[in-house]
Amino acid sequence: MAKRKLQEINAGSMADIAFLLLIFFLVTTTMESNYGIRRKLPPPEQADAPPPPVIKKKNVLEIVINGNDQMLIEEEPADVKDVKQIAIDFITNNGKNPNYSDNPQKAVISIKHSRETSYKEYISVYNELIAAYNEIRNRYAKQKYGKPFDKLTEEEQKVVKDTYPQKIAESTPKR
Repeated sequence: MAKRKLQEINAGSMADIAFLLLIFFLVTTTMESNYGIRRKLPPPEQADAPPPPVIKKKNVLEIVINGNDQMLIEEEPADVKDVKQIAIDFITNNGKNPNYSDNPQKAVISIKHSRETSYKEYISVYNELIAAYNEIRNRYAKQKYGKPFDKLTEEEQKVVKDTYPQKIAESTPKR
């Protein structure tokens, strides 16, 4: 019996196939990307810009967070869970409490934090402020239009946003 010679497999096209599969998976795979906080930054200050308007101290709610994540609201110690209600009271005051804002259009919330403040604490405070504005706007939308804010038309949402504008100023404390 004669020994048969084993057939060789041509592996030359294997590299081409692997390369094509690699390209296919790279093109068809979606990559999840994190966007972070979507905020529009103010434009650079113009040299000939007029000075900023003077804001009464009572129309500014000052929140300070130090490097140890300890918070002061109007120079009083506070916790993150207090931020939402204090912000709601401040924004919707309409001149009732002489220590709070005159009206929602004049109300400004100032967040000052140190460079050592943890990102988690900063985001927690910011989220509470956004939740306060959402609750105020939702309440006003139900009162004025009889439906929640997210069910309003763009025009109706604009009216609500103009009535309760979101004014949050951010800065790091001066050294």
